[in-house]
Amino acid sequence: MAVNGPRRAVFLDKDGTLVRNRPYNVDTAAIELNDGAEDGLRMLRDAGFRLFVVSNQSGVARGYFPEDALAAVESELRKRLARIGVPLAGFYYCPHLPHAEVPACARTCDCRKPQPGMLLRAGREHDLDLGQSWLVGDILDDVEAGNRAGCRTVLLDNGGETEWDVTLTQRIPSAICSDLGDAAWQLIEMSRVGWA
Repeated sequence: MAVNGPRRAVFLDKDGTLVRNRPYNVDTAAIELNDGAEDGLRMLRDAGFRLFVVSNQSGVARGYFPEDALAAVESELRKRLARIGVPLAGFYYCPHLPHAEVPACARTCDCRKPQPGMLLRAGREHDLDLGQSWLVGDILDDVEAGNRAGCRTVLLDNGGETEWDVTLTQRIPSAICSDLGDAAWQLIEMSRVGWA
């Protein structure tokens, strides 16, 4: 049963969080939901959170695949989530790099995480309460993007983060969890008790 109240969201990093990390993958047959994802997504849906993917996709900027290949990835994710009864409210990605191989993508932008641009855009376009929303990711750049957007954050400690640079307070997550199922349970509990 959905909880009444503000339009809350959970922003999900794609690779390493929602799906198994296969670098620069746009082969829809190779997309596989991560451990704990099905249960976690259902819990988040039942708690009334709208679900969004926010993903850096530098493979476009590097020339590894064309930007239009991401439409098939989005479509496949929507189908897989629909099969488990979970709607995907939005799919946002950043194709940019400052020194890209593809000239059209060569720029410093506000959407590449750790910048918060994708979350802020989704917030505007979907009238979300970012202060009641969460970001779940597997690296501290994800956490920083979520914190900078005004969200609460969960880091999945699944081997994705290798540097552990937490010199900026914006890179400190609200919680650290093992997988998306654990993250869903913890963030729902924290939201329920009014954690801030």
